[in-house]
Amino acid sequence: MKQRKKRKPVLFWILFILTALAALALFELGKNTLWGWALLLVLLIGWVLLRVKLLPGAGFLPRLGLFVGALVLIGLLFKLSGPPERRVPAVAGNKPAVTDVITVAEGRLTGVRTADGAVEVYAGIPYAKPPVGELRWKEPQPPEPWEGVRACDAFAPMSMQPRNHPVMNSLMQIFGYHTYQFSLTDNWVEAMSEDSLYLNIWKPAGDASGLPVLFYIHGGSMTSGRLTKWPIAGFGQPSYSEYNGEALARQGIVVVNCAYRLGVFGFLADEALAAESPNGTTGNYGLLDQIRALEWVRDNIAAFGGDPARVTIAGESAGASCVNALCVSPLSRGLFTRAIAESSGITAKTPYHSFRPLAEALETGAAIRAEFGAADLTALRAVPAEKLLTTKHSNDSLTVDGWAIAEQPYLSYEKGENHETALLQGFNVHEADFFCMTTRVDAEDYVEKLKKLYGDGAEAAAAAFPPAEQVPYYKYMIDAGGTAKGSFDACVSAAWFAYSHYNWARLLTKQGVPVYTYYFTKDNNGLGSNHAGELPYFYGNLDKHPKNYDAADAALSKQMMQYYVNFIKTGDPNGEGLPAWPTAAEAPDQVLELGAEIRPIPDPYLALYPLIDDFMEAP
Repeated sequence: MKQRKKRKPVLFWILFILTALAALALFELGKNTLWGWALLLVLLIGWVLLRVKLLPGAGFLPRLGLFVGALVLIGLLFKLSGPPERRVPAVAGNKPAVTDVITVAEGRLTGVRTADGAVEVYAGIPYAKPPVGELRWKEPQPPEPWEGVRACDAFAPMSMQPRNHPVMNSLMQIFGYHTYQFSLTDNWVEAMSEDSLYLNIWKPAGDASGLPVLFYIHGGSMTSGRLTKWPIAGFGQPSYSEYNGEALARQGIVVVNCAYRLGVFGFLADEALAAESPNGTTGNYGLLDQIRALEWVRDNIAAFGGDPARVTIAGESAGASCVNALCVSPLSRGLFTRAIAESSGITAKTPYHSFRPLAEALETGAAIRAEFGAADLTALRAVPAEKLLTTKHSNDSLTVDGWAIAEQPYLSYEKGENHETALLQGFNVHEADFFCMTTRVDAEDYVEKLKKLYGDGAEAAAAAFPPAEQVPYYKYMIDAGGTAKGSFDACVSAAWFAYSHYNWARLLTKQGVPVYTYYFTKDNNGLGSNHAGELPYFYGNLDKHPKNYDAADAALSKQMMQYYVNFIKTGDPNGEGLPAWPTAAEAPDQVLELGAEIRPIPDPYLALYPLIDDFMEAP
């Protein structure tokens, strides 16, 4: 009688290899700890031994049970070995050189030097008391003094904000930013805390005095690094590489940025909070944090070689809206001279975003109190920070509180009660593409979808930008698309972003204040000319992700940086070797294109601005 030939476990090996590859990819994308990796390998080896050595002739059910058990254990291990939180080092590399001791109002501190010794970085300097406990939703208070020498060698935790699982962030870096790098040394995530009111300083190494200062305010919709409906890592924290201040410090500028309260912690409005405030304020705590940080800079920046009388404020996206608010806040007068605003502003009579009426803000605040069952402020302050983050109500806007912002910003400009003595500003060609990714727009519903932005001018807007699909280079797999999607994205870009800069320039030109407006159009392998795509060019950080940029990008960045440096130092971006950049008064219908060429061109949205004007005036 013939002996039955044993079948080879082909199906097992196919399932094992696919599962093992998926698990390894998941642990890499999830930034799991090294001990998690080690146990994963042990688990995979154990699975093979059990199947091949102990259960070679087992039936279907035992084999199925082994497979399901392995999947459960892999999932459990993935969850248990997730990345820990860690503060981001101020300077890359092991044991960077420590700076000399610097004395500020609160005590003595040291920073660290870059590898070449050319730049000193001081990270995690407190500019206010931690806004926790009884200080949650109160005006920021000056920081407490400390004893000894404080080591400021790592960025403080970022402010409380929604954030994705590390796997989602990794996928965004792969398919969106193209910045992902395989590594076994990045098995951690950036620390986050309600105690986040700290600032960071980059300065040229050595003794210096009288240097111009750039004070940068990060974006992120005032809630997080949120570009779409998903929070995206990077934009909502001061440690983000794209606006690192090292390159500008090499040009003789002292660069400062800070964290500020975000979302429900930074922009909650509540009648009881206004009643307990000595200033009657509520709803603008994040903006008040920025003002407190500017006060700290005024009092202490000379110790780092900066001139408190030569401070330029700058910001991108929501940060630019905050710059606009600082320009009209009665509390920030005398704290800066010039302003830089990238891709946002709140000069419209009814801003499309980043601003809301106080009544609306108070209504949202009442809904949040009800959401968490808080009968009074004591109960609301007792809600854990992590739980507050789960609120379903958005707090992503500034408001007229009568203290930090006295009135609608455009009214202050009409009265000449703004502070900036010069403005460098601009927007990108594909500003709205990320924001509109989930919206499909076809020729048949194009006009209807434009009505929210242009009202009765929707048909005229559609005529100015006839239905057209997206440019292939900026058409993404997950975009809803449509036969009119490209035109729709352009019209949204005009309304949400470009119009605020057009109106800002118009208001300042009437005052005789010089305004320089750019239009960024450069394609690349990173963010391209999407929202925030210009940041690494202006801040000289293309080298942080060199695979995304080529020699043409490097040449453009060099010129853009020089415009930036000239403006920060003198209030005029023009200089030797640079194409002339006219002011809005000299060329009211033109913007300076920053792309494959640098040249003045007609503003691409000139036909749409009058339609938005009419929409703003409509009852």
